[in-house]
Amino acid sequence: EIITSDWSSDVCSSDLVIVNKTFEPERAISATLIKVDDAYQSVAQLFTLVNNLKPRKTGISAKADIAQSASIGKDIFVGAFVSIGENCKIGNNVTIHPNTQIGDNVSVGDGSIIYSNVSIYSDCVVGKNNIIHSGAVIGADGFGFAPDEEGHYHKIPQIGNVVLGDDVEIGANTTIDRATMGATHIGDGVKIDNLVQVAHNVEVGEYTAIATQLPRSEERRVGKECRS
Repeated sequence: EIITSDWSSDVCSSDLVIVNKTFEPERAISATLIKVDDAYQSVAQLFTLVNNLKPRKTGISAKADIAQSASIGKDIFVGAFVSIGENCKIGNNVTIHPNTQIGDNVSVGDGSIIYSNVSIYSDCVVGKNNIIHSGAVIGADGFGFAPDEEGHYHKIPQIGNVVLGDDVEIGANTTIDRATMGATHIGDGVKIDNLVQVAHNVEVGEYTAIATQLPRSEERRVGKECRS
């Protein structure tokens, strides 16, 4: 058992305890203490090593629908009932789980993982080493309507796209709307939780973290390394 802690607690049943170097026990502890600069970061690195030991699927399901004009990289996995549209570019070592829909002219960078039931609309860009969790929708229309004199709403075509940088993670059932014009841009290293709505033309700066159920209305900018 491995526990991270900055304080003295009942960890006597543990064999190993990872703690910060500043940790000083208030009583005798029989467990072996491993002191590091940042216990949380160390456990994250350890879990990453363990996770990387899991076997990775490769191959393309016979039940996948891939347009002939799509470009497919090496060592990829495409699950059953995945649809990949015309002129898509799928990089190397990409994993696309079953029932995902990828529209025309989409590019997906090397090493990205797209889980089941994700929808990526046409013309969107997914960077390298992205993780997009189940149910996410990338590139749906932004909420744009022009009222007339009678109060009727007329749809404004949303002709932009969504651009995700590298090392981005998008939580389950999160939606990122395409821009009216230009791009809704998510910078490198951004982490977005489950159930977040990002509206059209929003720009999220690099290495920002956004928590669940926090909407972002249109035409906003979120600065670099923001936590919200």
